[in-house]
Amino acid sequence: MNSVSSVLDRVKRIHFIGIGGAGMCPLAEILHSKGYELSGSDNNETDTLKRVRALGIPVAMGQRAENINGAEMIVYSAAIMSDNPELCAAKASTIPTFERAELLGELTRRFDNCVAVAGTHGKTTVTSMITQIMLGAGLDPTAVIGGKLSVIGGNGRVGETENMVCEACEFVDTFLRMYPDVSVILNIDEDHLDYFKTLENIIKSFRRFAEKTTRTLVVNGDDANTLKAIDGLDKEVITFGFGDTNDYYPQNISYERSKARFDVVYKGKTLGRVNLNVIGEHNITNALAAIACAVKSGLIFEEIVPHLEMFTGAGRRFEELYNKNGITIVDDYAHHPEELRVTLEAAMNMGYNNVWAVFQPFTYSRTKILFDEFVQVLKIPNKVVMSEIMGSREVNTYGVYTSQLAEKIPGSVWFDGFEEIADYVVKNAEKDDLIITLGCGDIYKAAKIMIEKFENR
Repeated sequence: MNSVSSVLDRVKRIHFIGIGGAGMCPLAEILHSKGYELSGSDNNETDTLKRVRALGIPVAMGQRAENINGAEMIVYSAAIMSDNPELCAAKASTIPTFERAELLGELTRRFDNCVAVAGTHGKTTVTSMITQIMLGAGLDPTAVIGGKLSVIGGNGRVGETENMVCEACEFVDTFLRMYPDVSVILNIDEDHLDYFKTLENIIKSFRRFAEKTTRTLVVNGDDANTLKAIDGLDKEVITFGFGDTNDYYPQNISYERSKARFDVVYKGKTLGRVNLNVIGEHNITNALAAIACAVKSGLIFEEIVPHLEMFTGAGRRFEELYNKNGITIVDDYAHHPEELRVTLEAAMNMGYNNVWAVFQPFTYSRTKILFDEFVQVLKIPNKVVMSEIMGSREVNTYGVYTSQLAEKIPGSVWFDGFEEIADYVVKNAEKDDLIITLGCGDIYKAAKIMIEKFENR
């Protein structure tokens, strides 16, 4: 049986199917830096594909069986369909073929200080924070991030040290392929129930992830499900949270429109003050997790703070896209009720005239299973506009529709297309309103249409 490890040790030429994917590009960059000869294919021109090509890696546009010729190993992304001609050809051949998660897992094993960030919410933000801190403080990390980080100009980077920072996604147990030295568990919530079925199964998976951690667990001490997942494990545990029973906790918190200021306390001793340039209570705990990981990686508090304070968010995490003539538009990846809640509550406390939630539900199963929770959180903002559900990998066997959500949310409206959504919002938005596009699908396109309409108004 070929393992990723044994194959990597003996091959030179690797082909990536879907090399332009946000999760594939950083892995290609890492292998390229280690001297492997790479090729790839994709169907769409993207910024990540430009990064790949800039390294001199040949990329075929369009996917054909002959593209795999000469490869000694093949990597494909989870987004590749089973009838993809290259994947079919690979599986019909004797060439060892691996899904992206298997390769990422093996790469995490090859770093002496791999920090893996897990949790139902906040992974991208905390991975980005740690990366920015390590980079600024001279630890030169390799990073694999689920969103774009402006300071590195993309989703990942290649360092020349033994430090690695990466997201550890629980979906279909991807994170169980990893070999982290330090693991972060930010929270455990009901999500991906089409796969996990129950919250208990999710907690069991996080426990298995924690068991694979070789050195230290950095966990949210305020989150009951997280504490349940790690209960009784023989590991070093560092806790963070708002409660003063945690190892790291905040005091003297104050908020401005887009900032949070607080003192960081470690085991009763005040380390110093942080002026955080991202909004919301949840980002205070995110920052505490990042600080704990940075300290565990050898930095002192004074080395951490300047770089944490320069962090202004990852792509699609309350990312400001437009601010003119009294109208502010931001885009956010929130797609789970708990993510919507923390984002919308933070927005409602920012002092705007109205907060508009422009929401695209993602997957029929999540919308159906968490229907009541979506209804409750979408009552938080002043205005709610929704698109039809983006099914992604699913067929609507659940009989769930956005119109059913709209019936339960007073004053809400929904439209089939982004053009109609943009028309409605631009027509009705007033001075000093905040408009947030929300969802992990392609709702950001609606934000771009709105910006164009506001510019031409």
